[in-house]
Amino acid sequence: MTLTISRRTTLALGAAAAASTLFKPHVARAAAPFEQPKLPFAEDALAPQISARTVALHYGKHHKGYYTKLNELVPNTPYADMTLEEVVKQSKAKGDDAIFNQAGQAWNHEFYWQQFAGGPTKPSTALEEAATRDFGGVTGLNEAIVAQADKVFGTGWVWLAKDGDKLAVRGYQDAGNPVPDGLKPLLGIDVWEHAYYLDYENRKADHIKTVLADRVNWTWVGEQFA
Repeated sequence: MTLTISRRTTLALGAAAAASTLFKPHVARAAAPFEQPKLPFAEDALAPQISARTVALHYGKHHKGYYTKLNELVPNTPYADMTLEEVVKQSKAKGDDAIFNQAGQAWNHEFYWQQFAGGPTKPSTALEEAATRDFGGVTGLNEAIVAQADKVFGTGWVWLAKDGDKLAVRGYQDAGNPVPDGLKPLLGIDVWEHAYYLDYENRKADHIKTVLADRVNWTWVGEQFA
C-alpha cells in the first residue's frame, strides 16, 4: 500500500519535529572526542539580560575551553569510551578532579544554554504547583535560588533539581552539579564571574533575578521536571 502525505500534513509534521527539537529534555552526548554543541540561538538573543559580548566569551572561550582540555585528558583512559554524563559521574566518584572539573563544566554549560532556548516562558502547571508546595510559590523558589547563590563562595553553580518528587535548590562549588548525587537537574545558574561580570559587575544577585524572571524557558524546565 502506498501512503500519500499531503503538503499540509508535511508542514504539520515539520512543525511538530521542530517543537520537539526545541523543547527536548537534556540528553548526554556520545563518547570522546567530545564535541561542543552549537549554541541554540544567536549570540545576541539573550540581550539585554545577558549581552552578546558575554555570550560570545562565555560560550566561545570558557565553554569551548572545557571541551578542549577534556579531550586532551581522556585519551587512553577508561573515560574515553564513556558518555559525557558518565564521565561526570565516574570521575566524581573516583576523585579524579582534573577530569571532573573539565567534564562537569562541559556538561553544565550544555544544560545552561538549553534552558534559555525558545524562552522566556512561564512555568508549567505541574512545576508551579510543586514550587507552591515546596517554596510557597514561584517567587519563593526564585528567592531561594538567589539566596543559595549568595552562599556559594567564589566560583560555582546553583541548581534547581528534582529530589524524588520534590524540588530542591542546591549550591555547588566550581564544576559541581546534582548528577553525581542522584538528583535530576532542572535549572542551572552559573555563578562564575564570567557569566555576569561584563554586564553586572559585582551585582550577582541582580543578574540572577533578571535571568530567572526574563530569560529562562520555564516550559523547558517543566519538561525536565515531568
